[in-house]
Amino acid sequence: MPMKLHNFFRSSTSTRLRAALNLKGLEYDYVAYVLRDGETRTPAYLSKNPQGLVPTLEREDGKFLTQSLSIMEWLEDKHPTPAILPADADGRARVRSLSYMIACEIHPLNNLRVLFRLRDQFGADEDAQKEWFTHWVALTFDALETELASSDETGIYCHGDTPTMADCCLYAQVWNNRRFGIPLDRWPTIARIYASLDALDAFQKSAPPNQPDAI
Repeated sequence: MPMKLHNFFRSSTSTRLRAALNLKGLEYDYVAYVLRDGETRTPAYLSKNPQGLVPTLEREDGKFLTQSLSIMEWLEDKHPTPAILPADADGRARVRSLSYMIACEIHPLNNLRVLFRLRDQFGADEDAQKEWFTHWVALTFDALETELASSDETGIYCHGDTPTMADCCLYAQVWNNRRFGIPLDRWPTIARIYASLDALDAFQKSAPPNQPDAI
């Protein structure tokens, strides 16, 4: 039996994990949830992931893995070829750093539950939510652009000429930015890398519009 990916088509954490699974050529059954309808807050889902978040990867042995970057590290350990982390320690540290810039500095502040909290507790309307979202994206993308543009370790992709975990995170975040109409003009290196990724089948198949639950 293949693995099962419990996810949501528009979730950036789900998108980044789909990209990693696709890069490694791993098959999985797609299980969809509607976050706005609370489908990840049911007892059945919470028994899989007590945080009620996506994605959750259900392994062939029935065990559950949570947190997208942790799952990608597990995939790298269990299915090392093709690699999504460089072989050298310095390269692995750089790829992890680029990944964490997005996964730890942007995503937690712009997660759907945070936007809902801003709306429900502080009365933030759609314009205010967009301003909040854009602020945190720009703050980190400015730094990410500087790092990518100035480093000779940047190649076709974030690190060299082979897609890595960092590219999975970047690709997913750019898709997430589209929800709030954030263009890439300000970040030409990020735009170039994104275009290179979007030309790859593994990334196109991971994109939100190409999922079975896309609406």
